[in-house]
Parts: sequence; C-alpha cells; structure tokens
Amino acid sequence: MRTEITSLFGLDIYTVTGIYVGKVVDLIIDVESQSVSGLIANQVNTDVFDVAGEGVIIPYRWVVTAADIVLIRDVIRKFQKREE
Repeated sequence: MRTEITSLFGLDIYTVTGIYVGKVVDLIIDVESQSVSGLIANQVNTDVFDVAGEGVIIPYRWVVTAADIVLIRDVIRKFQKREE
C-alpha cells in the first residue's frame, strides 16, 4: 500500500468491524527499509486498549487500508480489558 505519509496525520482509526480505535498523531519510520513501521495514536478508545498513558503504537502490519480513515485488523480479542 502506497500513500503520502502526511495524509495519515489526523485520520481516525477504526477496526474492520467498525470500532473506533483512536486518531493518528505521528508515525514510526524504519529508515533502513524506508517504510512506516507503526502509527502513533491518541484519543484512544479504552474499550479497545487498556492504556494508562495518552496513546498507543499500532503496528503498521495491522493496517488494512488508509484513505479517509485508517482501517486496521480487529484487535479486540488481542487486547481484552483487564478485570480489576
């Protein structure tokens, strides 16, 4: 998938099942391979990611497509909220 890097900033991130994940605020670039290796997201849906901080890093390999929004594979089963 080829896209302008700057076009990803500010995009909303959803799973393929339509669940809001967060908003792209930055990218992780692998300089050696000249590719994006991760998306840094904030405004994270705490029902999806149980995070104490402000954001998460989403591996770029999870990205299915990026246009008006970013679609990622369904991660709900990977990151269940911990029972207290």
